[in-house]
Amino acid sequence: MVDLRPRGIQSIPLVIKNLIIINVLVWVAELTFGGNFIGLLKLHYHKSPNFRIWQLMTHMFLHDPSSIGHLLWNMFALWMFGSALEENWGAKRFLLFYLISGVGAALIQLGVLAVEMNYLDYKFGLADAATQQGLILRAGGIYYFGAYGASGAITGVMAAFAYLFPNYPVQMFMIPVPIKVKYLVIAYFLIDLFAGINPQEGDDVAHFAHVGGAIVGLILVTTMNKNNRRTFY
Repeated sequence: MVDLRPRGIQSIPLVIKNLIIINVLVWVAELTFGGNFIGLLKLHYHKSPNFRIWQLMTHMFLHDPSSIGHLLWNMFALWMFGSALEENWGAKRFLLFYLISGVGAALIQLGVLAVEMNYLDYKFGLADAATQQGLILRAGGIYYFGAYGASGAITGVMAAFAYLFPNYPVQMFMIPVPIKVKYLVIAYFLIDLFAGINPQEGDDVAHFAHVGGAIVGLILVTTMNKNNRRTFY
């Protein structure tokens, strides 16, 4: 029987512990070295002059330097949902799963941006001068867009956890009763999908990276475990 109870700090699984340490150290480096350091590692649109291939992976170790909340929430979610996976899969398999989910999330985010850029290019040819100016601004925002955060990889972890342990109860802040994790993850996925399809002004969250991470994580856990989800590990 799988023990899913949260562990103490000293018993955090090895990979998760090291991922948390690395993310904290990188966040401190962001505060120390500033914008040039962040710009080199965050994920840029693939046709941007600022894009580098390593950003597909390095972006997932960056977090918002203006607020520690982004980092704390992601690391809490990594510990909460990832501990049972690492303890049952083993360190190497969990690390591989985590990194593939993060890179997959980045590729899906870039794919969505490419589709949006093509749509803007199509609209540009049909628009009047005033509308064209707005389209140029939107395209410029995409062209120089930079995404960062571990959320894509972590939504992959959440999706895998929900697939393997769908009825595990999760106690959420401000909600008096536990929620089955499958409902929590589905709700989180749908909210991100809606927010990505209907972006609001000022929303700089890479919602499709979150959506992509969940999709990649679910594909991985189901593909690697075609016959019996309980024997995946």
